Amino acid sequence: MLRVTANGLRAETSVNLKVDPSRWSALAGRLIGDTRRDDEQNARLDTIRLRVMKVHRQMELDGEPITAQKVIDKYLGRDSKPDIMLLDIFREHNERCRKLVGNGMAPATAKRYETSLRHTEAFIRFNYGKSDMALKEIDHKFIMDYEFYMRTERKCCHNSTVKYLKNFKKIIHLALSNELITRDPFMNIKYKFEEVDKDFLEDHEIKAIMEKPIAIARLAQVRDTFIFCCFTGLAFSDMKGLKPEHLFTDNSGALWIRKRRDKTGNMCNIPLLDPAKAILDKYSDHLCRMKGILLPALSNQKMNSYLKELSTICGINKEITTHTGRHSFATSVALANGVSIENVAKMLGHSNTNMTRHYARVLDKSIMRDMAVVNSRFATPASVSVSFSDTQNPVPPTPQQANPEYLAPPSEQSKQWPTSAPSTTIAATSESPASPSEQSARSPVSNPNTAPSTILIPHPKGGHVS
Repeated sequence: MLRVTANGLRAETSVNLKVDPSRWSALAGRLIGDTRRDDEQNARLDTIRLRVMKVHRQMELDGEPITAQKVIDKYLGRDSKPDIMLLDIFREHNERCRKLVGNGMAPATAKRYETSLRHTEAFIRFNYGKSDMALKEIDHKFIMDYEFYMRTERKCCHNSTVKYLKNFKKIIHLALSNELITRDPFMNIKYKFEEVDKDFLEDHEIKAIMEKPIAIARLAQVRDTFIFCCFTGLAFSDMKGLKPEHLFTDNSGALWIRKRRDKTGNMCNIPLLDPAKAILDKYSDHLCRMKGILLPALSNQKMNSYLKELSTICGINKEITTHTGRHSFATSVALANGVSIENVAKMLGHSNTNMTRHYARVLDKSIMRDMAVVNSRFATPASVSVSFSDTQNPVPPTPQQANPEYLAPPSEQSKQWPTSAPSTTIAATSESPASPSEQSARSPVSNPNTAPSTILIPHPKGGHVS
């Protein structure tokens, strides 16, 4: 029998073991025999004692009131609640997300969590052969195996794997917040998205798509909606949900799009350019107007598929998606034409310019345009030339030839500089320096009738620098 005493109160239960009373020590609570069977029974008794002490210690850590009967009940599992399953918590979370669609959550976000749930279900079946797992079974190894599964079996790239693991991490943190689990399996695990340079279209590529004759109606419609995104910067979901009430005319008669983004709720203020106006006018009588929307748009998946076909027809070797139009507007339409990044952020509906820098890249022509202004400020009108000569005594130029703006002193204005006068040359040599009297004789100041001296310095590649 097992007896537990806590705070002076006792509780007993059977441990389902039988021993020979003659070989039992009541004082030690152990068998006193020396056979192998006696050793095995004593080992089992030690294991039971350790388990009871572990239950008692856990109750102390959890701050539970401790009684002898509660210790025995926990040891026997009588008061244990049914295990809380992982996928049940995941489904409950996704159901809440579906109810929040249109009231603080975008439909794409709810759909992303549904996809994460399907990946988690598939991983549990693949790796553990079960339909679900208890929350308490989720540990560090589960997370590492899940990441390995997404990279190998699902063939996901780094950013896609990180995206799904972050969605799963939210479910785990939700369980932690509700005290359904006591430890975080994501502890010491950090995920970071890799920087990806998205393709964008340059102005000549946008013109190529606009001017390409297309006889297929579906491709022409996809081309028009894509070009509209290129000249407005709207994301696919915002373009698809564009309605007449989102168009405004200011005091000067200019037409604007003022619409809150479906993803963030930030307001977009976008002046309509002529190409975008022409597309709206083109579909003014389309059936989509009966549904209250301005442009006909297929699903995002269909549009991406048709845009690949469109890029092939136009000879553009880039991965074009519906979001490429947003990148192209920020870079080629706005930033490359001198629009400030603050105004680009306002039109894209960004709360700060840090996100805008992921969309707007600096083009080479923008760099050349700005550096041309810098170059014009530092350019000098007079040019400086360096001549090389093999002669040691060249004829020096007159002051008027060397500097057309030179004005001789009044005392010398009536004098003519000799054009063939011998020049005084000072050459850099290894000889000892001349005496002061020799320097005075050589100095052009001592003889005002001679031309200024030319200093010849030997050049390492031959000749002299004048």
